[in-house]
Amino acid sequence: MELLLKNKNFLFMFLGRMITNIGDSIYYVAAMWLVYDLGGSAFYSGLAGFLTMLPTALQFLVGPFVDKWQIKRTLVLTQILQCVLILIIPISYRFDFLTVQLILIVMPLVAFIEQFAYPAQTKALPLLLGKSELMKGNSLFSFAYQGIDLVFNAAAGILVAMVGAVTLYIVDSVTFAIAAISFSLVKLPLRNNKEYIQENKTNGRHAIKKYLIDLKEGFIIVFHSLLGSFLIGSVIANFAIGITFAILPSFADSRGGSEVYGLFLTGLSAGSLIGALLASWLGKFKTGYLSIISFAIAACCWTLAALIPFTTIAIILFGLAWVPIGGTNVIFGTISQMVIPNEVLGRVNSVSRSMSAIAMPFGSLLGGYLATVFNSQFLFALTGAGILFISIVWLFHPKLRALPQATELSAETFGLKFGEEYEKGSPYSDMIN
Repeated sequence: MELLLKNKNFLFMFLGRMITNIGDSIYYVAAMWLVYDLGGSAFYSGLAGFLTMLPTALQFLVGPFVDKWQIKRTLVLTQILQCVLILIIPISYRFDFLTVQLILIVMPLVAFIEQFAYPAQTKALPLLLGKSELMKGNSLFSFAYQGIDLVFNAAAGILVAMVGAVTLYIVDSVTFAIAAISFSLVKLPLRNNKEYIQENKTNGRHAIKKYLIDLKEGFIIVFHSLLGSFLIGSVIANFAIGITFAILPSFADSRGGSEVYGLFLTGLSAGSLIGALLASWLGKFKTGYLSIISFAIAACCWTLAALIPFTTIAIILFGLAWVPIGGTNVIFGTISQMVIPNEVLGRVNSVSRSMSAIAMPFGSLLGGYLATVFNSQFLFALTGAGILFISIVWLFHPKLRALPQATELSAETFGLKFGEEYEKGSPYSDMIN
């Protein structure tokens, strides 16, 4: 709270983050349920999940742009574009041409725009906060993300039943407009204007060449360091999570309807939020052992959540499975901001997130199909193995297993070549050329 009161720029960024997350939470629940309702099959919710998650897997393509564009302008424009796109749904409903196909077109467009917004927010934090404040700042951001989900996933599920999904789209559009206003009030240090103007004067061929070089550098940094090893377990886990998101509407429908769907998403958010709030405490343990033990426990909770007949207990167990995910996201997000220069942070984080999430949309697509063949409860239980895979990878990978406390992690720990500053003449230039 002290951080918010003494830093107005961080306060406006935090409020913008909270408001845009409200929009995201309402939108996701309303969209997935509307697709399931209009399509009448889990296949359509699986397809919707695939189309919504695919842009995240392609986020590496936007990383170089995020590193080049002015952060504030990027944040404001992304919110305005989402505001306009979301309005298409209620307008089409008002004039009686709303179809499941139209929703399946709008959903990935909104998701694609989000891929510019979140890396830009991540880049903004090191410019607004000191290194000693970054862990607190990331925890607050994660609190905004997961805390809002905690409230509005449950609320959206109930509101879908009360007022309908289409009405929620109007509310959603308003939240993105308010978020744009909040981001517009943030004062960020501008990039070197001469450098910025020069980059935008370059001809098309040179601009494309520079973009490809920046893109390649992001991949080289990730896959020539321990960051690449993190992705091994994440890919399988995200494939399983993709299946879960696709079958969750069907699974929840068998247990009570849209309210239960919202409550399962609330459990997910609650677990992630608890993990985020515990991040500073969790960071005191050896990272390798923490990951091995916590993800093994999470896998057990996940599987039991599918098998136990009591819905309330199932939701609690499902939430507990997300605690280590929320905690490690904050820990490694903070470390990346500390050890990776801000000039390349966008492309490095976007490559890591893309490669980690690349299997998620395909898991969602497969999950939608499998739900038409197999019982959703069986599939839900099976996906717990994906979380267990993270624990197994860290157990048998010697460098991951030996990772020390978060406070002891450095660029050298990850095998990164960066020193204190990122100088022109990248340390990876010999690999790029």
